[in-house]
Amino acid sequence: MNLTYKSILLFAFSIFSISTYTQNWQNPAEKYKDAYKKYVTATCPIPKDSIRHFVYFSRDRDSIIGHPLLTHPMFKGAQIMYSWKDLEPQKGLYDFSKLKEDYEYLKNHQKKLFIQLQDVTFNSKYKAIPAYLLSAEYDGGAVLQYDDNGKPEGWVAKRWNEKVRARFALLLTALGKEFDGKIEGINLQETSIGVSQKTDSNFSELTYVAGLKANMLALKKAFPVSTTMIYANFIPGEWLPWEDKGYLRGIYQYGEEIGVGLGAPDLMVTRKGQLNNPLALMHEGNYTVPIGIAVQDGNYVGKTGADLDYNENKDKGDNARKNIVPLLHQ
Repeated sequence: MNLTYKSILLFAFSIFSISTYTQNWQNPAEKYKDAYKKYVTATCPIPKDSIRHFVYFSRDRDSIIGHPLLTHPMFKGAQIMYSWKDLEPQKGLYDFSKLKEDYEYLKNHQKKLFIQLQDVTFNSKYKAIPAYLLSAEYDGGAVLQYDDNGKPEGWVAKRWNEKVRARFALLLTALGKEFDGKIEGINLQETSIGVSQKTDSNFSELTYVAGLKANMLALKKAFPVSTTMIYANFIPGEWLPWEDKGYLRGIYQYGEEIGVGLGAPDLMVTRKGQLNNPLALMHEGNYTVPIGIAVQDGNYVGKTGADLDYNENKDKGDNARKNIVPLLHQ
């Protein structure tokens, strides 16, 4: 009789403990979901602070001519994307003429150039790497990447291939000799790619992370003076906070270790993917290297270029939309 009574009490206590734990439990994936709310009342004008702002032009470099940034004190310069194949049209033969032209034009207006070096595309019709890499010697040099629906969305250089990385390092060295200490900075494109071992048998998560770190080190060696940065947003095979294999954290730790700045594209302040991956690592770390983030595509209305329901090329603006620039800045 006593044994039965004790068993009932123990069982009842277990139910009470589970219930209490459930009430106190907080979903780690929602840790930052309301963080933006304390900034919703932010207004213009944008206050002056230590943030250095650059206007992003993607590959539309001609648009810097006569652009308002040239006379606006809040903007330090322009960030322009240059593809690997444009800078190295033939193996070992580099053409930096367009880059030099942009650098000199901005310099004449007391503005700085920030280079985004393109080795990934988001258009399946366009490859960013030189033609000589598209050979068996470099295992094809690039591979198609796919979106979450299995649709091809562009090409990515095989960063996990040592021979491809060696050629990339040589390009970085050549760029560094010409522009280190002159330009404001240079960044590598985002780490998020739609590649797996199913789409490329020579790909693996570990070799990809190792390849990213090798490119970061090559970048820092080539540019010891100008700001260096990698857009580290997501890594194939993990999704924070639930699937944490240390890949993205490792990139952030390594950047701090070797002096490469850390950043990401797409300032999405309400989307858990961005909040729990790059934004969380930026805010939770204690860094001495520069930290930066791009506001791209539809970020001003809470979208990215990857959203199927949004096309930035067809967005002509809507005066009824709330101005969230002050919120994004804060």
